[in-house]
This record gives sequence, C-alpha cells and structure tokens, in this order.
Amino acid sequence: MTPLLELRDVTVDRGGHTILDVPHFEVARDQTVAVLGPNGAGKSTLLRTAALLIRPTTGQVLLDARQADEPALRTASAAVLQRPLLRRGTVLDNVASGLRFRGRTRAQAREQAQSWLEQLGIAHLATRDARSLSGGEGQRVSIARALATTPQLLLLDEPFAALDETSRARLIADVRNLLATHQITTLHVTHDRREAAALAHHIIVLNGGRIQAEGTTTDILNDPAAAAHIGGDSLLDDALAAHLHNRPPSVPKHRRPPPSTADP
Repeated sequence: MTPLLELRDVTVDRGGHTILDVPHFEVARDQTVAVLGPNGAGKSTLLRTAALLIRPTTGQVLLDARQADEPALRTASAAVLQRPLLRRGTVLDNVASGLRFRGRTRAQAREQAQSWLEQLGIAHLATRDARSLSGGEGQRVSIARALATTPQLLLLDEPFAALDETSRARLIADVRNLLATHQITTLHVTHDRREAAALAHHIIVLNGGRIQAEGTTTDILNDPAAAAHIGGDSLLDDALAAHLHNRPPSVPKHRRPPPSTADP
C-alpha cells in the first residue's frame, strides 16, 4: 500500500552543514510512526520538513504518492506542539477554530468541537477561558482542536513533554485510544522511549540528523544497538505504566500535584 507520507533523499543544510540527511522515510496509513532520539537529534527538523515548514535543500516530500506542496499539507495535516497555542476565547471556540478555517459554519464547527471535547474528557471546560487552563488541560484542548479537523496526518512534536507525570500518563493513554479508534495516521516526535512504546507501531531512531535504526516498536525497543542512540534512560515513571494498563497509579504523597494543577 502506498504510504500517506514519504520523504525521498531529503537533506536540510544550515550554515554550510547538513543537519538532516534522510534517504528514505515513510508513514503508512492508519499507523503511528515515532521518531525517537535525544535532544538535538534533528527530530523536530524532520517533522517540520515533512510538513514543509522547512524547505528541504534536496529531495522530495510526497503526500499520497504525489509531490507535496504547502497548501496540500496544510489541508491534510494538523499539528500539536510541546506547548499549547490557544487563542483568546472559550475552550469550545478554540477547538472549533480549526473547523472554521476549513469552511464549516459556526454551528457545525461548535457541534463537532463539542464531540471532541467529550472524547478528550474536557466537555465541562467548554465555556472556560482557554487561557485560564492548566498545562494538561490546555494540551487536551490543543489535541481536540487538531483531531476535530479529521486530519489525514496528525503531527505530534513532543506534546507530552511539559506535563507533570500523572497528567502525561493519562493523556498518553487517552490519545492512544483515540488514535486506534479513529485510525489516524500519525507522526510523533519524542525523546522518550516509553511514549513511543505506548503510541507507535513503527519507530525511527534519529541521531545527528541521520536515521540510525528503524523497525517495529518491539524490535527497536529490544535492540541494544538502537538504544545506544537514544541517549539516557528516558523512561517515564510508574504513573504511565499504570494508566496504560488501566490501573490507578501509585503516586507518592510528596510528589502528588496540587489540586489547582490536577487535570480531569
């Protein structure tokens, strides 16, 4: 089957140096591919190049087997970044905004947005000022806004990294279920192998702007040679494992987040 997204012989040069060199990279339909590597490995550069936010120096970016251009990728994709970028207004209007940009009427956009708020467990926040939310709540809004547009391709650039351990575990588990339920093709950039294990079918290990290993999630995470390129342990604590296995996490009292920052 033709991959939804493909990079062929892509390089990116900056200041006379090649910072990304990818002979071949693809994201299969209805699959999640994680790009895993340490800080500075070139992961975000790869994602931004795939989205044509960075123009490759050489090579091709293909969408659905055709040479991609910026308008096509803007229409086909939605992105969630490390920190939520929320507009002025209510949570509901923030989630509806992407649909409005795509031509939905206000009523249509709000109805569809409400459905995604419910699926992300934040329907009770619909009338709240989006800028009054905690970090975890705000990231749920960002994810709901992206998914509400029913993108062909979802781009995740370290969306869980800034969250506290419990909020992160809950959100990863919820996102995993939504991606599986809606069969959303996803490119996920992360430095954390447990995030990759939770979400990805396939893993690319990137270091120094070059692919060091690739394969199924199980194969890569069991490969000592691949692990050497990831850097550090990069493991989430037991809170993630607990939520991924539908068990209540055991969070020591001295590490339990205060009520004002806890997410639903």
